[in-house]
Amino acid sequence: MNLNVLKAGMTFSDEDGYVGFVHFEVEGHVRKYEMALQSKKGRDWGYSLFFLDGSGPEEQIELVEDAIEEDDDLYFRLIGEAKAQLVEATPASE
Repeated sequence: MNLNVLKAGMTFSDEDGYVGFVHFEVEGHVRKYEMALQSKKGRDWGYSLFFLDGSGPEEQIELVEDAIEEDDDLYFRLIGEAKAQLVEATPASE
């Protein structure tokens, strides 16, 4: 699957752990995607996949979902894109 990452980001706080996102497009697909990520300790990741700009063909998002589930390299590439942008939250003043 040929995809192009458009934007990624991630923050960390003691309260929420790691929270990130990756915006990307897939060659031949009509809509762009967003993968939202969360991990308390940065090891086990939960994610959700959405269309970035409005709804799109269900068949296409299912293809991307299947690819993420089946292709560990793709899965970890997307997580890595977000982790590369990690910004830690500054502690609140006491």
